[in-house]
Amino acid sequence: MAKKPNILFIMADQLRADYLGCNGHPTIRTPNIDALAARGVNFTRAYCQAPVCGPSRMSFYTGRYASSHGASYNNVPLRVDERTLGDYLRPEGYRVALVGKTHMRRDVEGMQRLGVDPDSSRGVLISECGFEPYERDDGLHPDQSVNPDLRYNEYLRSQGYESHNPWHDFANSAEGDDGEVLSGWSMRNCHLPARVREEDSETAYTTRRAMDFISESEGEPWCLHLSYIKPHWPYMAPAPYHELYGVDDVLPAARSKQELEQPHPVVGAFMKHPESESFARDEVRERVIPAYMGLITQLDDHIGRLMAFLEARGELDNTLVVLTSDHGDYLGDHWLGEKELFHEASVAVPMIVVDPSTTADATRGQRSERLVEAIDLVPTFVDYAGGGEFDHILEGRSLKSVIEGASPTEWRRYAFSECDYAWRPARLELGLAPDQANAWMVTDGRWKYVHYEHFQPQLFDLAHDPDELNDLGNDEEHRTICRAMEEALYQWCRERKSRITVRNSQVSAATGSAHKRGYLFGIW
Repeated sequence: MAKKPNILFIMADQLRADYLGCNGHPTIRTPNIDALAARGVNFTRAYCQAPVCGPSRMSFYTGRYASSHGASYNNVPLRVDERTLGDYLRPEGYRVALVGKTHMRRDVEGMQRLGVDPDSSRGVLISECGFEPYERDDGLHPDQSVNPDLRYNEYLRSQGYESHNPWHDFANSAEGDDGEVLSGWSMRNCHLPARVREEDSETAYTTRRAMDFISESEGEPWCLHLSYIKPHWPYMAPAPYHELYGVDDVLPAARSKQELEQPHPVVGAFMKHPESESFARDEVRERVIPAYMGLITQLDDHIGRLMAFLEARGELDNTLVVLTSDHGDYLGDHWLGEKELFHEASVAVPMIVVDPSTTADATRGQRSERLVEAIDLVPTFVDYAGGGEFDHILEGRSLKSVIEGASPTEWRRYAFSECDYAWRPARLELGLAPDQANAWMVTDGRWKYVHYEHFQPQLFDLAHDPDELNDLGNDEEHRTICRAMEEALYQWCRERKSRITVRNSQVSAATGSAHKRGYLFGIW
């Protein structure tokens, strides 16, 4: 890459790390994502910082843990003063834009307090998580009134899909024998094809808008966050993807009778959620998972289409490509639905980074087992852009040297994730106040330890129990390991970056200089 590289930051919402061919799924077809892994580095031990959309994404975009940026759950605003990816890359000459989802809610109160007009150029960036909103679509539109200006709905109407809310009635619903709309919110319908033509589906439309942005961005380096909505629910795939997979492709659920009969109190409370009760049934898994897999293969096809587009434009060799997800999907593992807790199905994410430059040839096609976190992407992008030092703010680590074949002598020993389940029915089931529903995960790659406020911990041996079926949290023989992991978590809590208004280099330059500056305290 002879100039500053373009950055294509792809995120697929709710894509499990193990539902890719390159990560070992036995039947799923993901040749284009597998090709990315063959061209780059596949980080196979990557973790999100909070396994639910909003806080996970805020960590991806700020390079900071959820405890630090404070947006701990969906629709908790990101504070107006938090720097995001665009704040780091725009000073380096980048156009930083979004096509797709962020699940970010702006800090209305903070903007009002500071007198920031949300319609001003600065206000728009603050409102959109630092991205130029080339096309924002969070993919959650039960009623069009949620977002009356949704361009995707406008597009669908222009293609002849007449409806108050074509996102629901066509893109995320099927059609019954008598022409009736069968809503995709009912998972019993997800074996049927969506009413929308494939070329008009959300994934196809989002890819096309990404191409539009790239075509308009000649002459300046760009960073595009291409944030696909699928395979997140509603699990509705257009033809022919709805029928690519069948019951034979549904892997057995990772769950045990003991988990169901003697669950951890918090996990047991989550098992009582409607989505968990549904996914505990084989008939639900056998209908949903083939549709989920079809959506992933559709995504893969469009990533291949996008790579061909970049190559035809001569930009593939100057574009850093990252593919990841914000969290996984339980799909019935551990008798659970959705995400949010800390089993691998929920908290592990795919992380593939493709650096096309010759400096990365040494690692091309490698699988790395280093512990990697979502917060590593912002410092990585800043590093590739030639940006400054922000070690007083950013809590992640740049992956650039690892991608170029270096072996840093000091790498993280642990990865962390957090859960604030105050909004969930599980909190009421457990009798907790809103500020008591917290949990934290720490793993060193071998052991995974989960600390729940007010409840006993969990401990899993990932080496001998990769499906996490045997909870050792109350096992006396593992008490020493529990204490060591708890201490690692406590150490992490003490290391959060709270002094973010003064650079460490400024602190170093000023240390011990009071007398030189005329403050003569302590003189006899």
